[in-house]
Amino acid sequence: MDDTDGMKGAGGAGSAAQGPFAECVLCQKPTEYPESHKGVTLCPVCEWHEAQRTACSG
Repeated sequence: MDDTDGMKGAGGAGSAAQGPFAECVLCQKPTEYPESHKGVTLCPVCEWHEAQRTACSG
C-alpha cells in the first residue's frame, strides 16, 4: 500500500510538467524548460556544472 502512495506522488509531480521540453544547448538532453522558453536552456546536470565552473573560488 505504501508503494502505491509513492507512485501517486511521483505521478502527480510528473503530470505537472507537460508539453515538449527544450533541449540543453550543451548536451541536447531534455531540460525542465518548455520549448517556448527564451534564452539559454541547460539540463539540470549541465546547469550544475556551469554553476560550479562560474562559482567564485576565493
